[in-house]
Amino acid sequence: MNIAIRHDNDDTAWDEFVAGHEGSTNYHQSGWRQVIEKSFGHKTHYLAARNKNGKICGVLPLVHMKSSLFGSFLVSLPFFNYGGLLSDDTAVTNAFIVRSRQLLKDVSADHAEFRHLAMLDSNLETKQHKVTMILEMERDEETQWKVLDAKVRNQVRKAQKNGLQTVIGHHELLDGFYEVFCRNMRDLGTPVYGKSFFRNILDAFPDTTRIISVTLNGKTIASGILTWFRTTMEVPWASSVRDFREWCPNNLLYWEAIRFAIRHGFNRFDFGRSTPGEGTFNFKKQWGAQPVQLYWQYLLNGGAAMPQLNPSNPKYRMAIKMWQRLPMTVANIFGPGIVRNIP
Repeated sequence: MNIAIRHDNDDTAWDEFVAGHEGSTNYHQSGWRQVIEKSFGHKTHYLAARNKNGKICGVLPLVHMKSSLFGSFLVSLPFFNYGGLLSDDTAVTNAFIVRSRQLLKDVSADHAEFRHLAMLDSNLETKQHKVTMILEMERDEETQWKVLDAKVRNQVRKAQKNGLQTVIGHHELLDGFYEVFCRNMRDLGTPVYGKSFFRNILDAFPDTTRIISVTLNGKTIASGILTWFRTTMEVPWASSVRDFREWCPNNLLYWEAIRFAIRHGFNRFDFGRSTPGEGTFNFKKQWGAQPVQLYWQYLLNGGAAMPQLNPSNPKYRMAIKMWQRLPMTVANIFGPGIVRNIP
């Protein structure tokens, strides 16, 4: 097979291939390149394979992340759950792997990480430490409500009885979302993204993103970003203020997000990635969501070791505890500069 793999700026052809491939995800779309470059300034390598007729037959979006703190590596795709190599042919897949190995050397990176929903190549080093939680939704709200766990229904009712309100919008809700998001991330001990990251997402995907917020007396106490692709609705970022946990704002937020998804014809609701057995995993499971295995596969450059950039790594526990004690203003100032290099 005569295959040419090169950096590709033809977004129209790229997105046409992504739209027609059954294994594609939201984050294979070319618009995310603009979001990442504009928000973080990272160098991107969007590689496309073209056959002898010049038609795209595979894509691989890669982002080069480089810092003195975390090292140099390529990721497809950082900050999101999915991405990875997309092709229909083993020969094309192998050609991408060869090209990626060369790119690792060219940019002096230690490894390349591909985030897949299916095992791409059994010969690659692979982590299976995460799952994504998928709810196959009913066709109407009434049936969906009936199949929910009784505890979940009671928590939604509790939020409603406490006077919590829900609003769905766009840029006008960004400030409220970001205030809650910053508070939640600081409490978790995690550096926060800059507000411009979320603004750039809303700008790049005006027709397939929304913000959903839960308010009390006009003040936002829980909020999330909705994004969708094909038949799946997703909430990649959602937060709530811990002071109101007993009021169950998270339950109301997710129920209204599910209602929104059903009303707009989606049949799958993606709660996002979790570690099996942990708190967020159990929260998502009670909605009826089922775990779908994620495969993060690696190309290692020379003698490079498997990366361990995760909060459970003992190396980062002290940093997390220190971050949790920071004043909000300090965390918000320094957070974006750190998190831009954490995939």
